[in-house]
Amino acid sequence: MLSGDPQPARGQGEPQPFTHLSVQNAALYRNLLCAFARAKERFIVHLRPEDVAADLRIEADEQLTQALEQLVAWGNLRADVDTSRVTTVEDFRRKRSLYQLTAAGQAAEQAISFYEEAIGRRGQLQSVAMADIADRLRSLQVLAAEDDPDPAKVHLLLLSVAERFSSLADNAQAFMSALRRAIDFSDGDVDGFLAYKERLIDYINRFIADLANSGAQIAVLLGELEAIGHDRLLELAAQREAADAVPEGADAAESVARAEKQALDAWRNRWRGLDDWFTSRDVRHPSQARLLRQAAVTAIKHLIDAVGLLNERRSGRSDRSADFRALARWFAEAPDDEAAHRLWRAAFGLSPARHLSVTAETADAWHNLPPGTAWRDAPPIRISPQLRKTGAYERRGKPNQVRDRSAEREFLRRQAECEAAETAAARRRLHTAGPTLLSDLAMLDPRAFRLFLALLGDALAARMPGDTEVKTVTSDGTLEVRLSLVPDGATATVRTADGTLTGPEHVIEITDLAP
Repeated sequence: MLSGDPQPARGQGEPQPFTHLSVQNAALYRNLLCAFARAKERFIVHLRPEDVAADLRIEADEQLTQALEQLVAWGNLRADVDTSRVTTVEDFRRKRSLYQLTAAGQAAEQAISFYEEAIGRRGQLQSVAMADIADRLRSLQVLAAEDDPDPAKVHLLLLSVAERFSSLADNAQAFMSALRRAIDFSDGDVDGFLAYKERLIDYINRFIADLANSGAQIAVLLGELEAIGHDRLLELAAQREAADAVPEGADAAESVARAEKQALDAWRNRWRGLDDWFTSRDVRHPSQARLLRQAAVTAIKHLIDAVGLLNERRSGRSDRSADFRALARWFAEAPDDEAAHRLWRAAFGLSPARHLSVTAETADAWHNLPPGTAWRDAPPIRISPQLRKTGAYERRGKPNQVRDRSAEREFLRRQAECEAAETAAARRRLHTAGPTLLSDLAMLDPRAFRLFLALLGDALAARMPGDTEVKTVTSDGTLEVRLSLVPDGATATVRTADGTLTGPEHVIEITDLAP
């Protein structure tokens, strides 16, 4: 026996015709069974070992015989004693066998062949198939108008319609799947994709036109056949199929009736599928032909988008994600905060815009307004009606000089420095040498108190239900706060310049992370 192959007992258990696919010598077993399948196509049933060897162009040795016997043990082949060449006693005693495919083996070969064909199918949009379906439906329409149509003609036409429709649907689905894969993996072979995309788009456009024309004709023919009475044609086809049914049980008439009912249900299901494929019920239930047409149009758009993306990549243009990654790298490499701020203003256009400056009169009116003035209470901006009418306005005469805003910028700089100093002082004021009770905190000034409230809010917001301790860091990364609930339920009082704050007692630890 061949090494590494399982050896089930012969004649015991159910057939295992697919076992040969996962054993050590699977290639040899596949070649042997393919030889038997080719012989069956030539209407040859039995094969001797030497016939198999001649077909495969190998030696008819002991290994070949062992492989055939192993296939017999798995149920793929059946071995019969070969007595046709027995002329001597020695020939009678020598075991000679004729091999043929079993029913299980033949079914396994058909399943494997169907699987390989389905996996390797590229798919195509069959405009000819739709023309054939329309032609067969016209012939069925003629037969339906007769008083006594020929059952054989009806059956053959329905079989042809079912075959062409099944091929059309399967190939269309396979084509659209292959097209999506081609678009998704177009990066692999850019030149090949760009070379055939024009022909592919023309091919899909022709199919869309044929689908719209032939599909509409088929939908009309289906409606006319249903009006005439297509169910009578389906009954004739079912009766013709049931005539060849093998009688089961004692009542032959009941078996034939049951077979006829099963065949009629199958034909009605096929007809319903054909009708749903070409006929739209309403807006919410469009036909499969319409959905296929929409998918084909979408595929053309995706093809064009993919071509544009490939052209952009080939021309060396970067996308937005690459730009943001480069900008993030520049921020990380900035030597100090001032450089990062300059980069921020340059990258996002935050420099002063002169074309948005207001008039001198408006600026003077705004100069003495308090900071808390609502926009609806502020003096309006005076804009020329010409700007609204034409979208552009240039005042005649000498243009206004650019207003010197160095004083305002200096004021803002001093204010920012003052706020930064106050915030740094508040951070130092809140910094604790270690875990401290809230009630032990000293008097807090307004700036430190506002910062303390922000820290307390961040910590309480980060604490999950049921937790008694939490640690968090402020959004700017300058302060870290640890907050733990005191289990005895005491009340803490924090004194500030604005008043007192009371609440549950906690242990707090604030660490200044700023350099």
